[in-house]
Amino acid sequence: MIASAWSIALVGMDGTLVEVEAAISPGLPRTVLVGLPDAALHEARDRCRAALTAVGLGWPSELLTINLTPASLPKAGTHYDLAIAAAVLAAAGLVPRHVTQSSVLMGEVGLDGRVRRVRGILPGLLAARQAGWTSAIVPLAQVGEARLVDGLDVHGVAKLEDLVEVLHGREPLPAVEAPPEESDDPQSGVAVTDLSDLLGQPEARWAAEVAAAGGHHMFLHGPPGVGKTMLAMRLPGLLPDLTLPDALEASAIHSLAGEDLNDGLIRRPPFSSPHHNATVAAMVGGGSRLARPGAISLAHRGVLFIDEAPELSPQVMEALRTPMEAGYVSIARSHGVVRFPSQFQLVMAANPCPCGFSGVAGAQCRCAPNAIRRYNARLSGPMLDRIDIHQRMTTVTRVQALADSTVESTAVVAARVAEARSRSQARLHGTGWRRNVEIPGHIARAGLPERGLALVEKQVLKGRMSTRGVDKVARLAWTLADLAGRGKVSADDVIAAMALNQDEWIVAL
Repeated sequence: MIASAWSIALVGMDGTLVEVEAAISPGLPRTVLVGLPDAALHEARDRCRAALTAVGLGWPSELLTINLTPASLPKAGTHYDLAIAAAVLAAAGLVPRHVTQSSVLMGEVGLDGRVRRVRGILPGLLAARQAGWTSAIVPLAQVGEARLVDGLDVHGVAKLEDLVEVLHGREPLPAVEAPPEESDDPQSGVAVTDLSDLLGQPEARWAAEVAAAGGHHMFLHGPPGVGKTMLAMRLPGLLPDLTLPDALEASAIHSLAGEDLNDGLIRRPPFSSPHHNATVAAMVGGGSRLARPGAISLAHRGVLFIDEAPELSPQVMEALRTPMEAGYVSIARSHGVVRFPSQFQLVMAANPCPCGFSGVAGAQCRCAPNAIRRYNARLSGPMLDRIDIHQRMTTVTRVQALADSTVESTAVVAARVAEARSRSQARLHGTGWRRNVEIPGHIARAGLPERGLALVEKQVLKGRMSTRGVDKVARLAWTLADLAGRGKVSADDVIAAMALNQDEWIVAL
């Protein structure tokens, strides 16, 4: 007696259909699970046996062989439990065999027969829809997330008895509503913030507007308490909503991380802020067998904020260099390579020294010169060269804060950012690029005026700017032109871009 059901193997963001075969044959009563399962999946036979026995459905008393095909593909996770239970029920003749062939099943089974939440429902069902499937059975607690995938008939089951009813084509009895589970979403419960809260920093607010308009990376440096973190936390509010493809991609990553998506797709740019003691695996993603997304992928299409950047391990900071330019991170393991998208907007913040008061008027720095030099050297030159905007923030007095008459709300600035982005998108229509930060360097440089090119070349000859820096200045100049509503770059835009890229250069000009 042989029957099968279908599930999805997730390798990063990519899903592969897996046929779960169950064969009952004469022999000593035992269960064999084959098909390269990991430890969590290998224990599924014990979970499913206890669960089916607990609800009175029984477990075969003969030799039961469960095969996961393709057998050459490593499989990990607990979301195969529901498909294993369905295949065993079909092999035992308790449900129609042909019905288990028409739906993709994902869900973890408890010892009492309950069906529990699993990671990766959204990317798994996206892969199933792409493969041509039209029906899915998922945990009842994740029906909202599953229904984000158009074109699928979704059935939610709270317990194994519900699974039997669904496989017989009947509606399960209404489930008793369980208390809501705590959300893992780092953005839940975050207070609403506004750019108008930051007083006395008009230059920094302008730098944030430019960064939002063009998608540029930004480095904020200055003494403690001047508003670096406050400004970084308000940057996502200046960004426009995600498009549907971007929202699906970002939501799929957060689904892999185990976050609750029953309330809908992630429509706002995400904000990820890892602690400065984060490891390389926590930052870029990883895992011994089942690779999971890290902080940079959770910030995909949003903002990655690294506070106290010099406190991070140099290895962690250097690991950001390739994803910043490639837009994705590849994690190599013995069984294959996992690839996660990571098109994030980086914002770093740092103090001038370990105590934070080096060069601050009226404050006494307690750090030795060597300590200051070592502290600043923790951010390498190649890493800083990848940052578009370097903004120095100084201490604000009460008089300066009260005299700041240029402060604007997030809504006002976001409207200007949206207009600038619409201009850049109209200019870049048909090229595949959507933001100025994505424009190749040779194309961005081609739009610079003669005087602007001469100023840039002067800085290159003096050794103050690299070739990458020239490209970043050119992209910044285009963003400034978009914010000003001009269709071409002026020499003043180039000068302002150079000042934003390295704030002391404007003095040298």
